[in-house]
Amino acid sequence: MSDDRLIVAIDLPNALAGLDLSQRLGDSVNFYKIGLGMLTGGGLALANELKDEHGKRIFLDMKLFDIGATVEAAVRGLAQFDHDFLTVHGDPHVVRAAKEGASGTNMKILGVTVLTSLDRADLDDGCIKAGDIHEITLERAAKALEAGADGVIASPQEAAMIRALPEAEGRLIVTPGVRPSGSALGDQKRVATPAKAISDGADHIVVGRPIWQATSPREAVQAILDELP
Repeated sequence: MSDDRLIVAIDLPNALAGLDLSQRLGDSVNFYKIGLGMLTGGGLALANELKDEHGKRIFLDMKLFDIGATVEAAVRGLAQFDHDFLTVHGDPHVVRAAKEGASGTNMKILGVTVLTSLDRADLDDGCIKAGDIHEITLERAAKALEAGADGVIASPQEAAMIRALPEAEGRLIVTPGVRPSGSALGDQKRVATPAKAISDGADHIVVGRPIWQATSPREAVQAILDELP
């Protein structure tokens, strides 16, 4: 049986490959993430097919960032498909515009804090203010939640700190950068195991390559589910 705490990232070249993966996983997975990497390969069509024809839950990982009017219009267009989650950058003006665009729908807006593939050196390269990366993530999470985000995206290493925020009560914490025991890190830098992420307060964990690169993706899913508390 599936567990909606696990979201499988379909980071594959096109919709056909994504549909094949979903068929191999069958009823072991009920929640999928589709991001920018597949957008030009039929990603939105795949999202709609998985939801409408197979009853799956969908997380659109678009990480939208623009002026408020543009974000609001983009979110309004995406919200018509009635998917579960949509990511935007956690900047307050972006979050507020996204919430306006999603008004009247059930789609939840998740604010991105600091990407799990970044460390302090990357923040320096991007001219982000000095300070501990975990504290900066916590500050961005608080600001996104204060602006009305339904939840935030953060590394599992910050999940416990974010869960302790007063603003996080009743909100979602979704953690990419989750790696089952023994898995390669790939381009992720701030990681934790599935069990650790959930124990620290994450509502959902996002796992991609350790599943779709596995010889048996379904067995990889089961191994992750077996790790969850």
